[in-house]
Amino acid sequence: MSTSHRHLPWTLRRAGIGLRGPHTRDLVATRPAVGFLEIHAENYMCGGAQARTLEKVRRDWPVSVHAVGLSLGSAGRVDPEHLERLCRLVARVDPILVSEHLSFATADRVYSNALLPLPYEAASLAAIAANVLRVQDRLRRPVLVENPSAYLRFCGDAIDEAEFLCELVHRTGCGLLCDVNNIYVTTTNLGGDARRWLDALPAEAVGEIHVAGHHRADDTPVPLLIDDHGSPVSDPVWSLYAHAVRRFPQAVTLVEWDTALPPLAELVDEARKADWRRAVALKGVGHAVAA
Repeated sequence: MSTSHRHLPWTLRRAGIGLRGPHTRDLVATRPAVGFLEIHAENYMCGGAQARTLEKVRRDWPVSVHAVGLSLGSAGRVDPEHLERLCRLVARVDPILVSEHLSFATADRVYSNALLPLPYEAASLAAIAANVLRVQDRLRRPVLVENPSAYLRFCGDAIDEAEFLCELVHRTGCGLLCDVNNIYVTTTNLGGDARRWLDALPAEAVGEIHVAGHHRADDTPVPLLIDDHGSPVSDPVWSLYAHAVRRFPQAVTLVEWDTALPPLAELVDEARKADWRRAVALKGVGHAVAA
């Protein structure tokens, strides 16, 4: 079922949700009408019960693989052992999409559970481009790279984030995973125009859109938005999502919810909201929408 992010079938126009352990039993029993299921790659690399569950659900839904541990932004090469584990998983699952983050997680054999930010300058662009090419050469397929949420800027930043992503696409032929919530969080925290940020991306490269909830921390000297994936999507993010789907009508949508996990029915309802908002956004502009 492999397919380029530029040629996804219209049957995937329903929003997807993440496959999370507490939801598995209800998911199999109720078979909700969601477009696809996303897995975090590192949870399924070592076999066991989770891998067996994945084999069951992939018979009924397309699956997207979202990696969090490749550390594409590392100054050194991507860990070859980790890449081989990802390759074996992708071979077993045959996912519709494979994605990772514009970030790093390892340095000098020390691993962080956080997705750490990169300075946007020439050296980091060269490093991440080299790693993206290595991963794509090994997987023999394009990888989507996701924009992170940001809470600070590096003094050495010399390239705008959207421009950085555009150049990464140009150098590697990768695709982009446009996280709308992350754009809203970043531009709220650091300033900037979220719609102009979206408009700066190469539209044909965007294969997936993420929406999620965030937390507003008011106990800090300056109010801060934190990308925690722990609540319903906010109205400003839904508004930005409408702009995104008009600009990237070919992209599939995923509703992310990873902390304070709600019942499955609530998550499915959030995906249906995404479907409705997508249909409204595209109404009258010549794009088909799945029923």
